[in-house]
Amino acid sequence: MPTALITGASAGLGAEFARQLARRRADLVLVARSEQHLSEIAADIRSEYGVAVETIAADLSDEGEVERVAARLRDLSDPIDLLINNAGFGLPLQFADNDIDDEVRHLRLHVEASMRLMHAALSSMRGRGGRIINVASVAGFISRSTYSACKSWLIGFSRWANTEYAADGVSVTAVCPGFTHTSFHERMGLAPGQEGVPAFMWLDASAVVREGLRDAARGRAVSVPSIRYKALVLLAGLLPSSLTSRIARRGRV
Repeated sequence: MPTALITGASAGLGAEFARQLARRRADLVLVARSEQHLSEIAADIRSEYGVAVETIAADLSDEGEVERVAARLRDLSDPIDLLINNAGFGLPLQFADNDIDDEVRHLRLHVEASMRLMHAALSSMRGRGGRIINVASVAGFISRSTYSACKSWLIGFSRWANTEYAADGVSVTAVCPGFTHTSFHERMGLAPGQEGVPAFMWLDASAVVREGLRDAARGRAVSVPSIRYKALVLLAGLLPSSLTSRIARRGRV
């Protein structure tokens, strides 16, 4: 039975990945900062789906705690078949006004932690086979502060790694949702409607995860859930960055 390790698994897309994979009979290793929230979701999933669920409480902006998760990924006695790098948080777009320590923590979580965990996963997957999903964003296709830059790095690295390690039986997919109904925005203190985004642009988390898992199974390097966001990404590639930056100053994706 395959085993998936999911970061940021206590809520939002991470919790949805966990439930959909458990429904497919995958065992799980769930990673998040809150041990209490992890224990609650683990108990629910065990009860509902009857799969094995392991939990690791870790703050992935801390290098030492990232290493604990990396060690689990390197453990060949109980191997991980699917890594989902989902942990993340947002900051206000005004980089110069943000606390630089918050910005550094943001970079470490989105880029450094994902890179370290991918490196650890590849050490055990190469030759054996496996999948890696990096939860990025359509923000990675436009110019918009450090969140956009971090997600752009994930997309670019996933594209390269998917080609590089295909011969080793490993696929790497960047899943790039648009605005999605999760607790992400609430954690930033934004109430529904404060984003200024039309209702038709919001996606359902279950649909995002379902399409992301399907594209990963097909070995695609990049997955952009929904036709409307595929069209938006295509359009963003044709417009000047000065224009897309102005448009993108509202909201979080």
